[in-house]
Amino acid sequence: MSTILVTGATGSLGGTTVDFLLKRTDAPNILVLVRDAAKAADLKSKGVTLLEGDYNDYASLVKAFKGIDKLYFVSSSDIENRNSQHKNVVDAAKEAGVKHVLYTSFVRKNETETSPIASIAESHLKTEQWLEASGVNYTILKHTIYTDMIPVFLGDKLLETGIAYLPAGNGKVAFASRNDMAEVASVLLTTGGHENKVYDITNETAVTFQDITNVITKITSKEITYVSPSSEEYIDTLTKAGVPAGYIHMFAGFAEAFKQNEFDAVNNKIETILGRKPETVAEYLKGVYGN
Repeated sequence: MSTILVTGATGSLGGTTVDFLLKRTDAPNILVLVRDAAKAADLKSKGVTLLEGDYNDYASLVKAFKGIDKLYFVSSSDIENRNSQHKNVVDAAKEAGVKHVLYTSFVRKNETETSPIASIAESHLKTEQWLEASGVNYTILKHTIYTDMIPVFLGDKLLETGIAYLPAGNGKVAFASRNDMAEVASVLLTTGGHENKVYDITNETAVTFQDITNVITKITSKEITYVSPSSEEYIDTLTKAGVPAGYIHMFAGFAEAFKQNEFDAVNNKIETILGRKPETVAEYLKGVYGN
């Protein structure tokens, strides 16, 4: 069986992917990249091998990647430094002789600077190009927006205020759960035939935030009103509420992208790979708001 190295294993996506991999292959075949092994005792307890490495430290990556067959490359959350970090990962994978890199990118329609999330998308687009030019076998996983992000966009005061406040208009989003994304990764990492392919990993249906608030209203029996202000009003309101500027503009950018239907593409790829239907938005929301 191939040796599989999972990056970002202390995060939600990487960690869940490790759990699914343990159901499909033996623990000695799985390695995880962590910045500090002392803070990853839970991973070590599962029997996987810990390797220390940092996206900012090229030499550490080359050392960790030696002898690896498949690398699950989880994109960095450090937007400011992501370009250089991702270039390090791709170059190190090539130098170390990694046989196959699976990279977590994102679905999109607009790849130009006019995109509301152009600053966030830039590093993903460049990383795909670097992988395609590297000569290393790759699989690009274009993830849709995680269903898990819905409560983040709606805020922790949703049930208290009864207002879902987001300038997403009537745009539709084909949300899919992080759990399904992780299971998809585990299947692709343990099966063949995925070399040099690009997969859009999205859901079978797309929903608006009005649809979402209707579902939450039904689950909680509490009336939730969806309010879609202008981006300017949204930014002003959150600024006055003391929300950090970086978060405000990121949320506003994604909301505008939702409004422009950047993430409304649907397909049955998850079902094809997993042999089951993906989790629906309603099913996920019931787990969050149904307690």
